Amino acid sequence: MSSAAQEERRSGVQLGSAALLLLLLSLSACSSMDVLVLSNITALNGTTVTIPCTFTSCYKIDLTKFGMNWTYQETKNDTEEKFMHYNRKRMQALPLNRFGDRVVFSGNLDKNDLSITLSDVQLEDEGIYNCYVKNPPDRIQGHGFIQFKVVTEIPPPRDSTIAVAIGASVGGALALLILSMVVVKCLRRHRKQELISEEKMEEEGKLEPEAVAEEGTKLP
Repeated sequence: MSSAAQEERRSGVQLGSAALLLLLLSLSACSSMDVLVLSNITALNGTTVTIPCTFTSCYKIDLTKFGMNWTYQETKNDTEEKFMHYNRKRMQALPLNRFGDRVVFSGNLDKNDLSITLSDVQLEDEGIYNCYVKNPPDRIQGHGFIQFKVVTEIPPPRDSTIAVAIGASVGGALALLILSMVVVKCLRRHRKQELISEEKMEEEGKLEPEAVAEEGTKLP
C-alpha cells in the first residue's frame, strides 16, 4: 500500500472517530428534559401575575404526542387539582377550575414556553403550582413546582442605617467589654507579681539573721 493511500485511510479513520465523538457528545448533552421555573413567587393581592414555565428538550414538539398539565395544591400533602392542560393542539383551562376565567395560557409552544397568567390574585390562590411536561421521545416527564405566596401589601424596604447603628453600638459595647477584661487581667497579673516579690523579700529578710548566726557559731 502506498504512503498516499495509508495517509488517506488514516484521515478517514480520524474523521470517523471525530464524527462518532461528536455524536456521543450530542447525545450525552441532550439526554433528558429540563423544566425551568421560579421556585418562589410573591404576588400582591388583586394584581395580575405571570407564572413562568419553560423547558428544554433534545426533540422538537410533536403536537400529536406532546402533553402538558398545570396543577394546584394548597400544601405538599394535599391532592393536586389540574386546572389547565394541552388538548387537541392547544392549551386550555379545564371547565369549572378553581380559578375560572382568571387564568389563561400566556406562553408560546414554538418557544417551549408554557407560562400562565393569573389575574385578580386572591389570598386563596396561595399554594404550590406544578408544571408537568411530556415531549416524546423524551422518556422522562419534566416537572417544575412553584411556591406561590400572596401578600396584602408590599413590605417596606429595610433601613440599613438602623442596622448599621445597632451593629456599631453592639460592636462598641463588645470592644469596651473586651478592653475592660484585658485591663482587669493585667491589673491582677501585676498585683500577683507584687505579692510574689513581697513574699520573696520577706523570705530573704528572715534568712539573713539566721545566716549571720550560723557564721557566728563557726568562729573560734
